Amino acid sequence: MRGQAAFVTTHWSVVLTAGRSDTTRAHAALSRLCETYWYPLYAFIRRQGHNPHDAQDLTQEFFARLLAGNWVGDADRTKGHFRTFLLVALKRFLVNEWGRLRAQKRGGAHTHIPLDTEFAERRYQIEPEAGVSADKVYERRWALTLLDQTMSRLRQEFTDAGKLDEFEHLKVFLTVDRGGIAYADIAAQTGMNEGTVRVAVHRLRRRFREVFREEIAQTVASPDEIEAEIRHLVSLLAE
Repeated sequence: MRGQAAFVTTHWSVVLTAGRSDTTRAHAALSRLCETYWYPLYAFIRRQGHNPHDAQDLTQEFFARLLAGNWVGDADRTKGHFRTFLLVALKRFLVNEWGRLRAQKRGGAHTHIPLDTEFAERRYQIEPEAGVSADKVYERRWALTLLDQTMSRLRQEFTDAGKLDEFEHLKVFLTVDRGGIAYADIAAQTGMNEGTVRVAVHRLRRRFREVFREEIAQTVASPDEIEAEIRHLVSLLAE
């Protein structure tokens, strides 16, 4: 499903549904949020100076409050991107809740959502250090998360089609200028003829753009915002 039809169910609509009621669908929406977006938020909290244990607790508590406090249910989906909404909500949460949470025993009344903090810390340790603000870390990690989502979807599509080996050979050329693609070398490695390789690379690059656009479309309020968001995220990835 492409184009404006992709807005039938988006991250915004899933989150808004989660924000309105404590239902099975709401919990499923929260799980998806945590799975997809928890690391950019975790990285922001760590860059604010919190240690790994506190960052884990704060990330978990933030997502729990996102539902319990109905913060999203009251949001105006026509204003701002989902990316911006989450960061603004997190900043407000940290200002209002950090002191109270420090006074509570770790592992209190709220159910904690499992986070792979060892994985998070390995990623966080390679983040740029001096001179990079928490906001910038968050935004770049958001862009990279969307890129990871795009690559995961592409890999699954090729796997389902029985072409995983082809994907593994061709994926490196997603970031290579068209003139720098060594079609003859790929043909020799894969056993495909050069013409077939050219078609396969062209289709992969086109599908990558389509899926990346679809992923971004789910994080903005209207189709009119997609192009500006793409330009913004691409500029972050280029830094």
